[in-house]
Amino acid sequence: MRNNAEYELPIDDIDAVIHQPARLKIMLYLYMVDSADFVYLMHKTGLSKGNLSSHLSKLEEAGYVTITKQFVDRIPRTLMTMTDAGRVAFDQYKKDILTLLGAIETTDK
Repeated sequence: MRNNAEYELPIDDIDAVIHQPARLKIMLYLYMVDSADFVYLMHKTGLSKGNLSSHLSKLEEAGYVTITKQFVDRIPRTLMTMTDAGRVAFDQYKKDILTLLGAIETTDK
C-alpha cells in the first residue's frame, strides 16, 4: 500500500471556471469555431436556456468569452466568441489536465 502523502497531484492547477462540466462543454464547442449562437450552443450542450445563460455569464466574467447581441432580419441573435484570454486559458487547462493524468499514471506503477 502506498503512502498518499508522498504523491502531490497538481489538482489545484486546474482552472475551476473551465473545469465545471457545463462550462467545459461550452468552451470545447467555442474552441472549435469562430463564434456560435445561443441556440446552437443550447442544442449542442443540452443545457436549458437559463442554465446556458448562467454559465455563459460566468465565462464572460472570467474574460473567456464575449457575448454579442444583434438583430438579423429583425430577429434577435446572441453570438458567443472565445476571447484570446479564453483560448490561452483553455490551452493551459488542456496542459494541466494532461499533467494531472500523467501524474496519476506514474503513481499507479
